[in-house]
Amino acid sequence: MSFTQFDSATARLTRSELAVPGVNPVLFDKAAKSAADVVFLDLEDAVAPDDKPQARKNVVAALNDIDWGRRIMAVRINGLDTHYMYRDVVDLVEQCPRLDMLVIPKVGVPADVYALDMLVTQIEQAQGRGKSGDKRIGFEVLIETALGLANVEAIAQSSRRLEALCFGSGDFAASTRARTTIIGGLHPEYGVLSDRDAEGRREFHQADPWHAAQVRILVACRAYGLRPIDGPYGDFKDGDGYLAAARRAAALGFEGKWAIHPTQIAEANAVFSPSHEEVARARRIVEAMAQAAREGKGAVQVDGRLVDIANIRMAQNLLKKADAIKES
Repeated sequence: MSFTQFDSATARLTRSELAVPGVNPVLFDKAAKSAADVVFLDLEDAVAPDDKPQARKNVVAALNDIDWGRRIMAVRINGLDTHYMYRDVVDLVEQCPRLDMLVIPKVGVPADVYALDMLVTQIEQAQGRGKSGDKRIGFEVLIETALGLANVEAIAQSSRRLEALCFGSGDFAASTRARTTIIGGLHPEYGVLSDRDAEGRREFHQADPWHAAQVRILVACRAYGLRPIDGPYGDFKDGDGYLAAARRAAALGFEGKWAIHPTQIAEANAVFSPSHEEVARARRIVEAMAQAAREGKGAVQVDGRLVDIANIRMAQNLLKKADAIKES
């Protein structure tokens, strides 16, 4: 049996990804001054059809004229099933050297990503970009349809430009005909009943309807070296709900979450950052395992618990993220 090692995606800090409608330039300066790790200017769902040409011009101008600092700049283009997509890609890639990533909506099959890769590559080649040492435009793909989730493992292997998979629960719910109009939140009827207690009573425990899809996307990302990102939480006035959704995603292993309103940025940054206690424990694990290696031991005790090589890998991942946050 042979095992293939997949390259990890370009290292980026993506705790918070702020969505900004491309049709509303007044929001661009505010986004540039925000604490978001990623700002993505949206040409798709946040823009009405008649406004898309002007929104595209707004986004091109914003990428070239605004000082975005060190943050990652992305644009969500229109879907491959629309006639807006090709002009989005051509204008952005030809005119915007500041662009870091394209966010691709409603990807259903690997060929969708291949088609975008081919177009971007041709533009870069025509302009003499994409050579060794030049910045290579990355892709973040939205898994937000039943077809996309059914093919998520193949999609994860579809392009060397691919950096991240993001779960979009809103369109996913529409695609699967889930009985909800809520984006990212729970459903009051989705849950389980407990066994009867001694007095014959049963309790209803609410569950997360997105868990299965999130786990499958997460596993595909980790198997093929990509970043798993959780999508939007629609009710931006429900801070507790956003925080709970972010914590669930972080506990699973997601690296960040979308913010559709600036008030969600701080919560995402906090949830997807390791705490001081976690960092301190990770350093103790690394130091203890280094000492164990010098003594020829495979496991040691740290804080009264046995740790081994699996623990050190987890600790190193955590410390790597802590270092990236410190440098941002």
